[in-house]
Amino acid sequence: MTSPYDIEEIFPDDGVRLPRRQNGNSPQGLTVTLLADYTLRTRAWLPSAAIVALLAEAGVSHAGARTTISRLARRGVLEGSRQGRNSSYRLTEAAARNLAAGGRSLVSAATGAAAWDGQWTLIAFSLPQDGDAQRRELRSRLRWLGCAPLYDGLWISSHDLTGRTGAQLADLTSGALTVFRARHVELDASIGRNPIDAWDTAAIARHYEAFLRRWNPLLPDIRAARITGVEAVGARTAVMDTYRRLPILDPSLPLRLLPPGWPRKSALDLFTAVYDGLAGPAQEHVRAVAGRFTTDALTPVQAHTAADLVAGLPGAS
Repeated sequence: MTSPYDIEEIFPDDGVRLPRRQNGNSPQGLTVTLLADYTLRTRAWLPSAAIVALLAEAGVSHAGARTTISRLARRGVLEGSRQGRNSSYRLTEAAARNLAAGGRSLVSAATGAAAWDGQWTLIAFSLPQDGDAQRRELRSRLRWLGCAPLYDGLWISSHDLTGRTGAQLADLTSGALTVFRARHVELDASIGRNPIDAWDTAAIARHYEAFLRRWNPLLPDIRAARITGVEAVGARTAVMDTYRRLPILDPSLPLRLLPPGWPRKSALDLFTAVYDGLAGPAQEHVRAVAGRFTTDALTPVQAHTAADLVAGLPGAS
């Protein structure tokens, strides 16, 4: 029998390993977060010098910032445009779609709009003894699908993953995987294990509580408009980086199975208050910095809100 998942498996050394993204406090992750927060819905162009200046405010050296921009362009995250000696960058269409989908799920995961039907998705697999690398990769993919290990080789989720699990995992298991849906049959507590015990709910609650303790004290200053400029951009980036970890730890687990007063909604409300409350002053600062390097109108530079995250890209289905 496996133990409930270790949160440090997902966030080793407290550094979240987002799929296809760098850690939020790395130069690449910071660049993507900044561009997503202020240009995602419009895919606005930003002068490369403006991106470098914004990253410098976060402690990234000029050389490091330019290297980061080049690497993101090579990875297909950014696309560039040059006029004379001046270059500008924006998110590629593919990157914007990917980030928009992530933003939507980030906020939607905490709304609890969909009622749980009482069924669990079970994923059973068998890998060869020498397949350690394959096993690690499979476990990592299962984590990102919101699954946890109930027993060795048997992982579960409270969501119906049958429509996408095969495509996500087939290349890792060589056919040695079965996905099915089932209801839990209650047994005597001494011989049975409740599926919710696959998650360390006490540890998840502590992460929620740490988030609430960190960001609640900022609300009076936000409401009094005392946070502006560099500080507004930095706080907004940080609250996104810390909040986006929570839905990975708690992938919309059924509230009826969790302790009373589960803080999922409280964390979302606090994230929204900070993220939306700093949108105006942060947008003004990003426009001011960009304005030092271009004479173009900067109205496409727009700080989106939590509601914008749910809405996704304009015109997208």
